[in-house]
Amino acid sequence: MQAARGASLSDAHTGPESHVRPVRWAEFAAVAVFLLVIDQITKLWAVATLVPGQPQELIGSVLQLNIIRNPGAAFSTGTGFTWFFTTLSIVATIGVIWFARRVRHRGWAFALGILVAGISGNLIDRLLREPGFYVGHVVDFLQLPNWPIFNVADMCINVAAVLIVILSFRGIGLDGSVDGRSKGKPQNNAEGEAR
Repeated sequence: MQAARGASLSDAHTGPESHVRPVRWAEFAAVAVFLLVIDQITKLWAVATLVPGQPQELIGSVLQLNIIRNPGAAFSTGTGFTWFFTTLSIVATIGVIWFARRVRHRGWAFALGILVAGISGNLIDRLLREPGFYVGHVVDFLQLPNWPIFNVADMCINVAAVLIVILSFRGIGLDGSVDGRSKGKPQNNAEGEAR
C-alpha cells in the first residue's frame, strides 16, 4: 500500500519525529556502574590501609589520605540525622534513574550517570557500614587544605552538579532539544557531535 505516489507507508514517517535520538540508557548505566565501582574499591582500600588520625601525604600537603567516618552530610553537618540522609539518598537515586529513562543527550547521560554513582556510593555506606543498617557512616579519606575530607562519591556529586548547570545554562533538554527547538530539527555539527 502506498501513502503517496512512489512512497511506502514507512517512508511517510520520515518527518522530524523519525529522527528522535536513541535513549542514552547504556551510556548512563556504564558511567554510573564504572564510577560506583571505583568509589567502593577506593573505600575498601582506605578502610584496609589507612589508620584514623594518621594522615599520609599523597601529593605533598596539597592532597593527603586521612580516613574518617562521617555520619552526617557535607562539612559533617547533621551528624544526628544519618537516617534522614539515607532516606534522602534513596529518593534521590530513584529520581535520577527515573529521569535517566528519558535522556537522549549524551551530556545528560554522563551527568546523571555521574550523579547517581555519587549518591548511591555514599548510600551504600549508609546502608551497610557501621554502626548499622540505615545509619552507617560514610568513609571519607581524601583531604585538601582548608576543605572537608571527602571521597570519590563526593567528587562525582560535585562534577555532576557542574555538568548539570552547564547543560541547563546552554538550554539543552534531556531529550536533546536546544533552547526549545524540536528534538527532530537538525542541529549544527558542533551540537550534533555532543549527542
